[in-house]
Amino acid sequence: YQLEWNKLHQLLLAAELPDDPEPADLAEAVGGSEDDWGRVRESWPDGLGAFVEQVRRRKLNLRLRMLTGSASGYARLTRRWWAPIRAKLTDQGLSDRPMYFVSSNTHSIVNLVSQTAGASEDEIVSFIESQGPDYMIDELERFRSGRTEGSWENFLYYGARLYYEAQPDDGPAWEQRRRNERELGITHLSSRTALRVSAQVIELAKLDPEGLDSRLGPIDGKRLANTRGVIVNIEYPLGLAAYNILREITTAHDTLRGVYVLGKAATLNADVGDVLISSVIHDEHSGSTYWLDNAFSFDDIAPYLVFGSGLDNQRAVTVKSTFLQNRAYLDFYYREAYTVVEMEAGPFCNAVYEIADADRYPSGEAVNFAKLPIDFGVIHYASDTPYSQARTLGARGLSYYGLDSTYASSVAIMRRILKMEGVYDG
Repeated sequence: YQLEWNKLHQLLLAAELPDDPEPADLAEAVGGSEDDWGRVRESWPDGLGAFVEQVRRRKLNLRLRMLTGSASGYARLTRRWWAPIRAKLTDQGLSDRPMYFVSSNTHSIVNLVSQTAGASEDEIVSFIESQGPDYMIDELERFRSGRTEGSWENFLYYGARLYYEAQPDDGPAWEQRRRNERELGITHLSSRTALRVSAQVIELAKLDPEGLDSRLGPIDGKRLANTRGVIVNIEYPLGLAAYNILREITTAHDTLRGVYVLGKAATLNADVGDVLISSVIHDEHSGSTYWLDNAFSFDDIAPYLVFGSGLDNQRAVTVKSTFLQNRAYLDFYYREAYTVVEMEAGPFCNAVYEIADADRYPSGEAVNFAKLPIDFGVIHYASDTPYSQARTLGARGLSYYGLDSTYASSVAIMRRILKMEGVYDG
């Protein structure tokens, strides 16, 4: 049930409501269901009373402004977004290197390969002991007493996040971290265009074998120093932005060896924190269904997943918007055996199709991705369960436990890239 703000403003001005209304009061006064207003109460910081007061007090003229008005305009915008990243690759002599494209987040891949770049273990532990939240202090005690099965690396990554949030951006801690990351061949590039997607360039040969996450396994240091591979990691885009970005990269470079997608998804058959690996992806944008030879399987994430479960051979549907879903809509897909609902895999598949075929991606067809010229893998972690309200990572916050599925997936991706580059013995 939806109301424009100004219409709701007029209705609430005329309605007689108690100072602290219940969902039933709002449902009777302005419409909608009690469940709808219950969700408003849960999401508004100070409850329904504060929400009503805010809407009554403010009359708003809300408008939507499109990012661009045409497909060609969107393509030009994407090209402007990619230009500084491409220039950085050229300036560093990396434009002709084997490239591995990763769509994930801005922390996990970098953390796995740069443990020597930031604060030390002692600094992080001391910070948690003195300034950390209670749940982190409790978790630290469980580690010390051997009462937890969690990953010590994940604990330190989350502790480092809290540590750096407490440091000034221009302070010595951040400056040292940035300097050390540059020495390790890691470059961060924020977006200066309307396409708000940040990126990272990682030159594998400059990484320090001693600074790699232990879960990446024993690395041959000489092989790593001689590898030519470079990772371009971007903060995962949604919808058509995913297609335009990967298409722009593949148009500008012919050295792409792997495409790996790590995103979050709603699950219809699992729980928050589980890892979902799909072999079928239906894209609502193109109407096509892609049958994957996914680069990842349960065995790739199982050794590193502690609190969640891994489910492979899933079937995913890429929807146009998470706000358009309802129970009947989800029931339809569930009856068709689709259990993963997400927003980027389908457009990435469309772009990958154009790498392998002379035609533009098809509409309404079944596509076999069994033999591709690049390595292609898709992993999702379950961030919400639509059939049970409020069971989301967003509702609970991205806690230390929420990192379990993210880092298990990121470890699988980094191990795949390192294997492709031949840095393991045997």
